[in-house]
Amino acid sequence: MNFKRLAGVTLTVVLALAITPNSAPASDRTDVLAAAHQYFDNLDNDHLQKALAVCDSSVTIIDEFPPHEWSGPTACADWWKALNAYNDKNGITESEAKLGTPWSVDVNGDRAYAVVPATYTYKQNGKAVTESRSVWTVVLRRTSAGWRITAWTWSKH
Repeated sequence: MNFKRLAGVTLTVVLALAITPNSAPASDRTDVLAAAHQYFDNLDNDHLQKALAVCDSSVTIIDEFPPHEWSGPTACADWWKALNAYNDKNGITESEAKLGTPWSVDVNGDRAYAVVPATYTYKQNGKAVTESRSVWTVVLRRTSAGWRITAWTWSKH
């Protein structure tokens, strides 16, 4: 048996498996998650401009409350206004959403896709509600200004 050849083939296979199309430098993954958190963690009236700054020039949003879809250059701001109106109409107060550890973050060139579990707590007409099995899925594009959100969706279980 030719052990040099076997070792060479084994090393080639290991390297081929380690370098997949979805692998990305840790810095790309970190930058993608930082942009996603900049948006998500600043969704409140005091910090909204910081959140909106990470939205791309055209965004698509799908969420569980009517009208369920927002798109275009003002989608992030329009969604925020619609969420507040929905909450007011339905007696929702003290809302807070927290992201968990990402299930996946895929970076391919100038595009990224992340799936992140989330917990959403609020009071509805004074009664505490917890949605602990929600999922936030976000798509980003790398621009000269950094990673920008091009689409996201919220799903509850």
